[in-house]
Order: sequence, then C-alpha cells, then structure tokens
Amino acid sequence: MSAVKEKQRDWRAAPFREAAFWQPRITTRETADGTIYVEQQLTLPPYPDRITDVLVEQAIYTPDRTLFAERGEDGEWRKLSYAQAVENLRRLGQYLIDMGLSADAPLAILSGNSIDHALLSLAAVHVGIPCAAISPAYSLVSADFTRLKDVFATIRPGMVYAHDAEIFLPAIEAVAGEDTLRLFSKHAPMGKQAFAHAVATEPTDAVDRAHHAVTPDTIAKFLFTSGSTGTPKAVINTNRMISSNQIMVREVFAYFKQEPPVLLDWAPWHHTAGGNKLFYMAMFNGGTFYIDDGRPTPHDIVKTVRNLRDVQPNWYFNVPKGFEALIPHLEKDAALRKAFFSNLKMLWYAGASLTQHTWEALERLAVDETGTRIIIATGLGATETAPATLMCTWPQDRAGNVGVPGNGVTLKLVPMDGKYDARVKGPNITPGYWHAPELTQRAFDEEGFYKFGDALKFAEPGKAEAGFMFDGRTAENFKLDTGTWVATGALRTAFVDHFGDLVRDAAIAGADRPYLTALVFPNIEMLKELTGGTDVAAMCTDPAIRERFAALLKEMADKATGSSTLIRRILLVAEPPSMDAGEQTDKGSLNQRAVLRTRADLVEELYAGSGRVIGI
Repeated sequence: MSAVKEKQRDWRAAPFREAAFWQPRITTRETADGTIYVEQQLTLPPYPDRITDVLVEQAIYTPDRTLFAERGEDGEWRKLSYAQAVENLRRLGQYLIDMGLSADAPLAILSGNSIDHALLSLAAVHVGIPCAAISPAYSLVSADFTRLKDVFATIRPGMVYAHDAEIFLPAIEAVAGEDTLRLFSKHAPMGKQAFAHAVATEPTDAVDRAHHAVTPDTIAKFLFTSGSTGTPKAVINTNRMISSNQIMVREVFAYFKQEPPVLLDWAPWHHTAGGNKLFYMAMFNGGTFYIDDGRPTPHDIVKTVRNLRDVQPNWYFNVPKGFEALIPHLEKDAALRKAFFSNLKMLWYAGASLTQHTWEALERLAVDETGTRIIIATGLGATETAPATLMCTWPQDRAGNVGVPGNGVTLKLVPMDGKYDARVKGPNITPGYWHAPELTQRAFDEEGFYKFGDALKFAEPGKAEAGFMFDGRTAENFKLDTGTWVATGALRTAFVDHFGDLVRDAAIAGADRPYLTALVFPNIEMLKELTGGTDVAAMCTDPAIRERFAALLKEMADKATGSSTLIRRILLVAEPPSMDAGEQTDKGSLNQRAVLRTRADLVEELYAGSGRVIGI
C-alpha cells in the first residue's frame, strides 16, 4: 500500500470527536396513493411565548457574559454583554414606541450585520414591532433600486435604518417617502436620526406593557425570500416560529445544554440561516456571537482567518465556497489550524452541496490536528420554516444527507412525476406571506403542509431513519411537448459541473418544446484567459471558444439518458444576469424563470437556430 493510501486510510479510520447530539426516533406511514408521512417521535419541549424572554432571563443569570462582539474601527473587539443588551433594547424599544412604529409601519434595516443592527431588531421584537432586514445589495448594487422599491411597497416601513447615512442615502431617497423616518449610526444628521440619540432614550413602563402584549402569534419580523424561483415575498415570522425552532435546534445540538455555543459567523441577517438560526442560537443557549467581517471570497477570507485566530468556535457554519477558501489557510498555518479545531464539535454547511474533495480535506485536517474527525452536517429548511426542519447530525462519508424531521415536525412525501415532493408541518412554519393571500394559499396543501418546492429521496431505500437526499427543485421543473418531465435543478448542476471553469451558470429552456436548450452565462475571466480578448460579445463568438463549447456539449449529450437530460443547443450570453430584472438574487443564485422571461428573444433564437447558436 502506498504512503498516500495509508495516510488516507488512517484519517478515515479515526474516531469522531465526542459531542452530545439528539437520538431521533422516526416512524413512517404510507397511504393508498403512495404518500408517505415521516414523523419524529421525540416531543418538542415547551418554548417561550416571546423571543426576548430568554434574553431577559439570561441577563439575570450571566449578566457579564458577552452576547455579541464585532471588530471596531480600531481593529479591536467591541463586546456587548447580556445585561447591556437588555438595557439597550429597552431604551431602543421606548424610542420605537415613541416614533409610532407598528405592524403596519414596521422597521426596515438596510445595512449588514452589526451590534447596532442586532440591538435594533431585538428591541423591535421585544415591544412587538416587526422588523425587516433587507439585502444591502438592493441599495448598493442595484442600478435603479427596483427590488428595494418592491420591498418598500410590500411592507410600507415607518422607519428605515442604515449604518452609514452617506452610503445608503441615495437608495433611501429614491424609495422612501418624506414621512418615512430615518435612523443612522454614522454620518447622521443631528437629533432623532442619530442612533446615539435613540439609544439614550429613557425607558418607561410602556416598554413592559408592549412586551407583555406580545403573543406567540405576534409578528417578529418579515424576511424576504431570495427570489431564486420568483419575485421575493415577505415571509411572516412570528414569535412562535422562531422560539419553537430554537428549542428544536437545542434538542438536536444537545451539547449546547452543557456547552453554550461560541459562534463566529458572517452569514447575512436578511437571510433566514444567518438572521434566524444563527442570530438567535447564541442567545437561546447563553452563548456568544462574534460577528465575522470576512466573506467567503479569496480577498475577504483573510479577515475570517484573522478572526479565527482570536475566536475558537465550538459550532461553525459556512457555505461550500467559504470552506474551500478557508482550507488553504488551514493547511499552511499551524496556529490557525490549532485554534480552529481546538473546541470545534460540528461543521455545518448550507447553500449548496459540499464537494467531496472539500469534505475530505476538512476531515483530514481535523484528524491531523486533533486525532479525531469532526461531524460535517447539513439540513433542509426555508425562509418559511424559521428555518430548521430536517437535520442530519450523524457521521456521513459525503455531502447531501439533509437528515430527518426535528422535534415537532412532520415530513410529508407526495409522489410527483417519479419523485417525492417534500412538505412539512410544525410550529415553526410561517402563517403565510404579508398581504398576499393568494400566494399564501398556493404555498400550502389541503392538509396545511407547507410545500418546499423541493424533491427528496431516501438516503437508503425504504429507510426513513437513514435520512433523505435532495432530489432537485420541483418548483422549477417543466415538461417537454412529449409530456416528459425535466428535473431542471439537477440538470443545471450537471451542466455547470460538466463545463467546469468555462461556465458560471445556465438557464435550461424547453417547456412545451420538442427538446432542451440552454442560455449559458460563461466565465468571462476564463474566456479572457483563453482568447486574450476583452470584448465579451466578441469572445462569445470566437471560433476557438465555440469549438470548445461544442465539444463539451457533444460529450454531455453522449452521456444523456434520454430527452430529459439531452441539451441539443446552447447560446453564450454576453450580458450577465441582472439583479434589477430579477434574474439574479442577492445570494448570487440564478432565477431561471426570470432569465427565460426577460430574454425570451434569445430563447426564440435558440430554437430558430441562428448562426450564434452552438448545437449538436
């Protein structure tokens, strides 16, 4: 046996680091039509009626423990204790009450993660005023603020907050009315628009009355869907949803009961993963949340690396690209590797599937440093589910298993075109979309189960207790004119994987057509490297580039299993996806429907077979 294989065998044989997780108990029942109900037999413990009750209680028992920390302008950590958090949220709660905010005039937050952002949102929740964290990209990247206008039209905020007035004022002035109040932490005009003024407000018993009026059904926040399958919708998040979900999460990550979570995280709070699961996870378990100013990019990962030298998390989340960017630093920096793995009990990924080489590198590095493997896990959730619903916390050898339903959740699998359409019911599910009754009705089935729009398959045939694997987006699927269903999500992934560095993304066309085609967004940097050119349109029609794409298209076609996986024609698109047109979400994912709608002329060109089309 070679030395390489011997080393590989060694790390695969290593034991897992000890940590307490739940021990799920699953039962299933199947109806005559083939529908399968997967039920979690573990009960959900009681959860608080009001989200911030746990914060107030924690401030009594551990007043000096750090709740949030962030890097200040001087580079040092600015820390906020539990006691300070409660004092400040009471002051800010009084300020929000004085300003007349309500469910019909909520608080909109435009800027990214920060302690001021955290305090404002907690204050609003504490006194029963909904808040909405909105993607900064809608203000800073968009050219005409279309998405931001849509958001404001939906929730009609009574106040808008942004960290820096100079940066966000153009967007605010473009979308907010004169009667919409403003609040800023930096470069604010004098008086009531300054965060420092707001946090100096003296609280009265009005704060306590407002807090005690909060019920489990009181709206805590509006979260907007990413828009990957349509226009972003304002998802109602109640106190019940978030509180029940956090107790569910605590039961799953059972070691939090003895070892409060220490988190270092960058995930944006306008998404449910960062803004619900992680944001509240520290607070509900007496832990500490270090706000990471890094990002999963080659340029900004160095900030994360710096922060990880100071913070030793015992639970760590990232998207696959974040882990990929972190691995080279862990491999070459022994001090970083020691700090990162010193207290770590679990690695959690989401947003996309982790590649096998990334998975194995993380396990190998853990074994090299600690002699043990670390559980690498994921789950299945949505903005509408607060978000955790299915979770996998037992050892796996590769990515993809999204686990089984959490405490209090039932999974329903409905046969649909050879797949199982996934639906869930539980206390963590949204009551619907704000001021959108028709959308709400379509989101639930006749039994009140929320429809993910995702397909699942058994990780092991017939064994629900072994968990489930993601099996594509049923919400994006369509039929050819032959009646053949096309699993669009899986096909797009296969297409991008096959073309490698040449392609950024693709939109698959073919609904009610005789065969499949695709609009392809090439990797412009790779085209420049291959051609030496700078004009994108010219590079897309370069003979050498067309020849390379044609060869790869034929290779993929040769492997196709039928008309549902055979793409006959492609067209290289020079103009990148537009956020303003809804073609791209703020997370960078492609909205296939929007691309095909806004570029309908290019779809027609694909089927007409113009000279720009590449085919087989």
